[in-house]
Amino acid sequence: MRKVIYWVHTSVDGFVDGPNGEFDWTSMGPELSAYATEVHDRVDTFLYGRPVWEMMSAYWPTADQVSDHPHDIEFAPIWRSTPKIVFSRTLRGPLDHGARLAGVAELTALKSAPGKDLLLNGGSQLAGVLAEHGLLDEIQVMVHPVVLGGGKQVLPLDKTRLNLDLVNSRTLDGRVVLLSYVPR
Repeated sequence: MRKVIYWVHTSVDGFVDGPNGEFDWTSMGPELSAYATEVHDRVDTFLYGRPVWEMMSAYWPTADQVSDHPHDIEFAPIWRSTPKIVFSRTLRGPLDHGARLAGVAELTALKSAPGKDLLLNGGSQLAGVLAEHGLLDEIQVMVHPVVLGGGKQVLPLDKTRLNLDLVNSRTLDGRVVLLSYVPR
């Protein structure tokens, strides 16, 4: 069965964006970029909630043409060629950039379909919903050395307690701590 991997950048105080929605504090050094490539090799579909989809679809289609950062140059073609599924109550199709809309109920069928794993890039609200439905199989948190003082939580849960087992930890680029968890 395919896994749903939640891949998320966070601050030390547990936020995925700043108090005003800012996402200018992450640092993709060579080790973190190489690790991201390893993760992308494991998956064949990207999953997004609406806010992250809007951010990603505004940047990645041409990122390698407007940026000279090695990560951007390497990831942009991967992003363009990978199928994408967007979960939203407000967007209406059709979507561009190889994306389609789906509902959370469809994810169970996707997990049992043939293929590689599925990667949820950020999207803490969607991650919370998936966790409450028991649909997250792995949580990979990249902790960056910054305190944001507010924003969206890494994994907002309404009423569900989620117990996790740490399966891996390592430091990347001497700055970012990768914590990999699986739900119990």
